[in-house]
Amino acid sequence: MRLLQHGKDACLLLAFLLAAKTSIGTVYYSKQEAFELAFGNGAEVEARPVFLTDDQIDVIQKAAQAKLESKLFTFYAGKRDDKLLGYMAIDSHTVRTQLETLMIVLTPTGELERIYTLAFHEPPEYQVPERWLARLYRQPLEHLHNVDGISGATLSSRAVLGSVRKVLAIFQIAFTGGER
Repeated sequence: MRLLQHGKDACLLLAFLLAAKTSIGTVYYSKQEAFELAFGNGAEVEARPVFLTDDQIDVIQKAAQAKLESKLFTFYAGKRDDKLLGYMAIDSHTVRTQLETLMIVLTPTGELERIYTLAFHEPPEYQVPERWLARLYRQPLEHLHNVDGISGATLSSRAVLGSVRKVLAIFQIAFTGGER
C-alpha cells in the first residue's frame, strides 16, 4: 500500500502512535492495518490535508456540536485503478481521562460507512460495542444529534458521536460537491 506524503499528513497518526506507546490500554491496529481495513489490501492511499478558515471552523463547530482543536485536518482518500473507494479520517480524543483513537471511514459521497477503534486506553468495559456503532452507519449528520448513549459507557458514546459529527461536518465543508 502506498501513502503519498503531503507535509504534515501523518500528524494525527504520529500523535496516535506516541499516545499508544505512553499509555496503558489496547492498540488494535497498526497504521498499515488501518489503511487496509478502510480501503482493502493494495489500495493507494493519499493524504488530503484540509486547512480550515475561521468562518469554516465556526460553521463546523455549530453543525457538529463539537470543538475543533486545530485548523488542519487530514482525510485519506483510498483509490484502486484510479477509482475512488472512499475517505477516512483518524480522530484522537479524551474519553474520560484517557485517549481513544477512531478511524472513521466515509463512502466516496461522504456517508458514514464504518467506525473502527484503533486504540482505547480506558477500561475495556467503557468501550462502545460494534452493534451500537452500526446504528450510526449511513445516518446523515443531522440525525446524529439525538442518539441515545450507552448506560455504563455514556462518556465513550458521547466521544464517538462528537468525533463522527466533527468528521462529517468537516467533510461537508471541505469536499462540497464530491472529490476535491
